[in-house]
Amino acid sequence: MSSLLNVFSRLSVRSTGISFLVDNARAISTTPILLAEPLKKKKKLDPAIIRQRDERKRKKLEKQIRRLEKNSRQLKPIDELEVPLELLDEKSARTRVLPKLSEEVQEQRVLLQKKWAHYKLEERVADFQIIDRVLQSQKKALEELRKESEDLYQEAIQPDLKLTPISFTGPVNTPPIKGYVSPDGDYIDISKKWE
Repeated sequence: MSSLLNVFSRLSVRSTGISFLVDNARAISTTPILLAEPLKKKKKLDPAIIRQRDERKRKKLEKQIRRLEKNSRQLKPIDELEVPLELLDEKSARTRVLPKLSEEVQEQRVLLQKKWAHYKLEERVADFQIIDRVLQSQKKALEELRKESEDLYQEAIQPDLKLTPISFTGPVNTPPIKGYVSPDGDYIDISKKWE
């Protein structure tokens, strides 16, 4: 019995010693600097070996470039751009024959386009003239204000910061379309993936 107690007491001492060591190991924090190794000296390589490595890399790159250039001539097929054979067969039935316009109608359209262009030019010139008049009157008013008071002039040419933050409110959603039936089902993308 005493021998059994001796064994248990030794085991308990050993186990407490181990737990003590483990607890202390957790308490010690290590930094990456403590775990670092001394730098290895660079081996001096033979220049011929370095040249061979560079030559191998260059040949590998040239081979890849040649492969890419060879495949660059082959275009990837795009199914969406190919015209179905049924449509090619129905081409003559699908083409519309527009009636030929008479010379009077063509001349009338040309004159209408010229009148419209002239009208838009006059409108643009009138807009520019209005802007010029407004700018001239503003400049004249500022000159008169400067003659009266320099302080008022300096205050007048400062930008108005209350005008800058403009906010608009309006409808966030578009109104629903009457009689519109939304389509059912899922969209399945069946286009081919090219790598």
